Amino acid sequence: MISKENILAIAKKTILSESESITNLQNLLDENFSDATQAIYNSKGRLIVTGIGKSAIIAQKMVATFNSTGTPSMFLHASEAIHGDLGMVQADDIIICISKSGNSPEIKVLVPLLKRFGNTLIAITGNMTSFLAKGSDFVLNTTVETEACPNNLAPTNSTTAQLVMGDALAVCLMEMRDFKAEDFAIYHPGGALGKKLLLKVKDMLEHTLKPMVSPDSAIKKVIFEISEKRLGVTAVVNQEKVVGIITDGDIRRMLNERDSFADLTAKDIMTKNPKLIQSTAMVVDALNILEDFSITQLIVVDNGEYKGVLHLHDILKEGIV
Repeated sequence: MISKENILAIAKKTILSESESITNLQNLLDENFSDATQAIYNSKGRLIVTGIGKSAIIAQKMVATFNSTGTPSMFLHASEAIHGDLGMVQADDIIICISKSGNSPEIKVLVPLLKRFGNTLIAITGNMTSFLAKGSDFVLNTTVETEACPNNLAPTNSTTAQLVMGDALAVCLMEMRDFKAEDFAIYHPGGALGKKLLLKVKDMLEHTLKPMVSPDSAIKKVIFEISEKRLGVTAVVNQEKVVGIITDGDIRRMLNERDSFADLTAKDIMTKNPKLIQSTAMVVDALNILEDFSITQLIVVDNGEYKGVLHLHDILKEGIV
């Protein structure tokens, strides 16, 4: 049995080995990288990414990253390509072919076919003298000294290097396209990420639950409004302008401090100048305000008009955090 200490030592050695391979990639970059990136940027077609084995899996991840960051891409499995799937390749497409050795049988069959079509071919390989490298227009060097595998066989360092090279391409293209968070949101409308980037305060307002009392409202009316609207809060509105806020915490403190509240009105216990937010603001910005001030509700106001209440619990239910 291997001890826990040895397991941790092996894991650390693996991580260090892969990180050193990644670090060395910067020393392998040359004009091939910048020229290939510009070719992709200027292309009128799509980006086709192909590979076989573990490299095919890396290719699929690259395609996902490119598509989500503004570079239309498609995955083409190298072995399927030579059995009919080459039909997906169009004249203006640029092709990235990933292979550690650059000499696998499928690659040797595929490269001449791609060149026959006249497409620009970008190689990502760890063998600069390989069939793939020699047949490509641009070669991105992902050479690693060894694999992290103790037998130096299983693709580990090499596939990580391929993955990082793909990320470097994607980030450069994002910068060249001036790709913003708003653009990213267009391709990620679902899930927590999409909600962070797209969801606005107005999308979460329940307009039928709009707790509101006047400054002269009796405390009984205040308690009834907070209970009925079930938001734990009510706005205090005077001549259509929000002048304060009363929370269920304010009610509890009042009850602890006084035996009678018959002579009190809303203005006597309200908090003046409550935190406000516009309905067009992003929910993630509202969340930041709630966290910064350690509060659970925000009053929503547009051009002085009271629109409703945004509650922390509603944000949490959306799964944004």
